[in-house]
Amino acid sequence: MQQDSPTLDRAPEGTPDGTVDGRRPTAEGVRLVRTLRQRARAALRGLTRKHARNNEILVVGLAALVGCVVGLVVTLLHEVVQWMHELLFLIEGGAHLSQGVDLTPWHVVAVPAVGGLVVGLAIHWVRRIRPREVIDPIEANALYGGRMSLTDSLRLTASTMLSTGCGASVGMEAAYAQLGAGLASKAGKLTGLRRSDLRLLVGCGAGAALAAAFHAPFAGAFYAFELVIGTYAASNLGPVLVASLAATFVAQIGTGSEPIFSVASSIALERHDYVFFMLLGALAAALGVAVMRTVAAIERQAARLPLPRWIRPAIGGLVVGLVALAYPQVLGSGQGAIQTTIDVGLPLELLLALLAAKAVASAVSVGAGFRGGLFGSSLFLGALLGGAFAGVVDWVAPSLALDRVATVLVGMGAMAAAVIGAPVTMTLLVLELTGDFSATVGVLVAVVTASFAVRQTFGYSFSTWRFHIRGVPIRDASDIGWIRDLTVGSLMRKDVQTAPEDLPLADLRARYPLGGTKHVFLVDAEGNYAGIVAMTEAHSPDLDAKLDELRACDIRHGPTQYLLPGQNVRTALNRFVSAEMETLAVIPATGVRKPIGYLTEAYALRRYNQELERNRAAELGDSALFGPS
Repeated sequence: MQQDSPTLDRAPEGTPDGTVDGRRPTAEGVRLVRTLRQRARAALRGLTRKHARNNEILVVGLAALVGCVVGLVVTLLHEVVQWMHELLFLIEGGAHLSQGVDLTPWHVVAVPAVGGLVVGLAIHWVRRIRPREVIDPIEANALYGGRMSLTDSLRLTASTMLSTGCGASVGMEAAYAQLGAGLASKAGKLTGLRRSDLRLLVGCGAGAALAAAFHAPFAGAFYAFELVIGTYAASNLGPVLVASLAATFVAQIGTGSEPIFSVASSIALERHDYVFFMLLGALAAALGVAVMRTVAAIERQAARLPLPRWIRPAIGGLVVGLVALAYPQVLGSGQGAIQTTIDVGLPLELLLALLAAKAVASAVSVGAGFRGGLFGSSLFLGALLGGAFAGVVDWVAPSLALDRVATVLVGMGAMAAAVIGAPVTMTLLVLELTGDFSATVGVLVAVVTASFAVRQTFGYSFSTWRFHIRGVPIRDASDIGWIRDLTVGSLMRKDVQTAPEDLPLADLRARYPLGGTKHVFLVDAEGNYAGIVAMTEAHSPDLDAKLDELRACDIRHGPTQYLLPGQNVRTALNRFVSAEMETLAVIPATGVRKPIGYLTEAYALRRYNQELERNRAAELGDSALFGPS
C-alpha cells in the first residue's frame, strides 16, 4: 500500500532553518530563508550613500553602536595594561604602578629599558611593512574627511600598550582615541556616510574613548567637539552625546560607576583665590610649552645620535628607569599618583622634585620614541604644580592660604588645557573625575588663562605642535582637506590662445581683434610659456605711433609667473597676490612649460568662497552655535 508523503505545499513543522528532524529543507523553509536573505540585502542596500545622506537616525544609531564597542574595547585594553604592570613589576592586584609601592629597584630600571627595546624593534618591523605615518583623528578630520586606516590604528594601539605596559611615562588616552576613531571611521565607510557625517562619527569614536577611559561622558563629548570635529552644532550634539554616554555605561559595567578620582574634603573658595588661579594658569601654560618644546628637542638630539632608530626607546627607557629609582611615581601615566597627591599634603620639596622628574620622564619617553600621549601625564603634572603652588603661597602669605585640594584640581585642568588644548573639556573632566562642583569655577578661570597664554605665546597644542614639526599645516580640526580637491587643474580654462613671443604687434592685433579673446599667452620657439598679453592693452591707441617697431614680447607680463595643475586654490590665490596679476597661465610642471590652460583671480576667488560656504553649511547646517577659536 502506497503511503502518503508530505507535499511541498504542506510541509510538517521543522527546525528554524527549514529542515525536518535534520533532513533536507522543505519548500517552506527554503522560501523563508530566501525571504530573510532578500530582506537583509535590502537593508544593506538601504545603507548606501544615497540613503545615508542626511539620515540623522542612522548616524545616531551608528554613534550608539560605536560607543558601545569603544567602551568595551577601552575597558579590555585598560585591564590588559593593568595585567602587564602586575606581571612585569610584581605589584599587587588592583594597585597602580605610579603609586610606587613595593617596587623592586632592578625591575624599575630593567623593565622600561628592555620594554623600550621591544617597542623599538616592533615599530621598526612594522615600518618596513607599512612605512607610512599613522593618521590620527584630528589629522583625519582636518585633511581627509574622516577617513582613517583601522589597521594603522590597531598597530599604534598595540605599540602604545607595549610602551605603557613597560612603564614608560606616557598614557593610553591617545591610543584609546585613535582606536575609537578608527573603528568609527571604518563603520562610516562601510555605510557610505558623506564627508561631514563621517567626520562627525570619527569625533563620536574619539569622544567615546575618552568618556570610557575616565567615566566622563560630557568631557568625552566636548573632547570630540573641541579637538576632533572642530565645531559645535546642535545637530552634532545628539550623536556625540549618545556615543559618549553609551561608552561610559559599558565601561562602568566593567569597572564600576565610581569617579576615577575621589575628593573626600569639602572645598570652599574665597574671592582672592581666583586671582591666584589666574597666576596658576599662566604657570601651567609656561610649563606646558616647556614640556612640548623639550619633547621636540629630545627628538632632534636622538636623531643625531649615530645609533639605529630602533635602539632609541631602549635608551629612553633606561633614562626613565634611572629617574624612577628616586621617584617611582613617574612610571606610567600617573593615575595612582594623582589620587595620592589629592589625598596627602606632600612636602613642597617633594612636590617640586616630582614635578621636575615627571616632566623629564614624560618628555624623554615621547622624545625617545615610545608610543603614547601626554594626556594623563599632563593631569599628573598639573596636580603636582597645583600642590606646589599652594605650598608656595602658604609659605609666602600664610594668611592667604589656598585650599590645597582645590588648587590641585585647578592645576590639573590648567595643565591639561595647556598641553591638550581643550579648555571646556578639561573643565568638565575635572568636574566629572572628582564629582565636586565647588572648584569648577576656579578650574575654569585657570583653564581659560592657560589656553589664552599658550595660544598667544606658542600657538599650538601638543597634537598640532607635532603636526607642525612634520610640516602638516594643521592648527585645529577644522576641515581644510576639501581645499586639496579644489585644484588649479579642476578650475582652469583650457581654451588657451597662444602666439609667438616675437610676433609683430600689428600681426597680433590682426590675429586677435578687440572684443575677442581677453588674453593671449606667448610662447618661445620651443613652445614654452613666455608671458601673457592683455588684448585691451595690445589694442591701445597709445601704441599706434610705435606699432611697426613693437612686438608682442614688448608688452607682455609675468613671463616667470604661472600656476601648476596640482596646486590648490589657496596657493593660487596667494600667487595672484604676489604676482600682482589677475590672470595666470597653467603649465604641466616646472620642467614642462607649455601652457595648457589659464585661471583668473576672480573665478578662483568666487569658487573658493562658494566651496567654503558649502562646506561650512554641510558641517553646521542652520543650527550652528559657536566654534572654538
